Amino acid sequence: MSAAKDPAKSLETRTKLLDGALRTLTEQGIAKTSARNIAAAAGVNQALVFYHFGSVDELLAAACRHGTEQRVSLYRERLAEIDSLAGLLAFGREMHEEEREAGHVAVLGQLLAGSQTQPRLAVATAAGLALWIEEIEKVLTRVLSASPLGEFVDAVGLARAVGASFVGMELYEGVDAEGAGRALDSLEQLSLLVSAVEDLGPLAQRAVRHRLRRVRG
Repeated sequence: MSAAKDPAKSLETRTKLLDGALRTLTEQGIAKTSARNIAAAAGVNQALVFYHFGSVDELLAAACRHGTEQRVSLYRERLAEIDSLAGLLAFGREMHEEEREAGHVAVLGQLLAGSQTQPRLAVATAAGLALWIEEIEKVLTRVLSASPLGEFVDAVGLARAVGASFVGMELYEGVDAEGAGRALDSLEQLSLLVSAVEDLGPLAQRAVRHRLRRVRG
């Protein structure tokens, strides 16, 4: 059976190309992410880029989904154990450090840069980010359901705000690491305020909810 007709061999080649694309993005940037460079990183013939994916853009889009699915899967159990906003922020800091060390923050930066001019890549990058946001939304829905503030917060919108904030800070850290650290510190301070409200007694919590309902109108 030829390599082209061997499903196992074909899957192996596709995986090599996906990993090669991510490695090329990390090491050389979006501007140098060509079929030749990806194939070299993958250790395969350049023609296989087009055989398996049709174009470099399609390969990059698939690599974005492939990489994100791997990372989300890696953290899913830890996300399922988070039971507070403070816990979510602590997880975010830990994950950020791990992702930066592994080079995935650099990949995200390159994908976002490429998305500005390549619509297909923008769609794939957004889909990849949506996988993270979906997991964050699950945490927020679970945490806020037990909070006196839960009825005043849109978990869906907040999940996107949290996702956008961490994306922004990951990129911002490259030019102002101290400023990014202070931004994360301020979010932790905000989570402490929420925790303080949650620790109030029933009467105080009722008063807080009543006041918030009046403000919300």
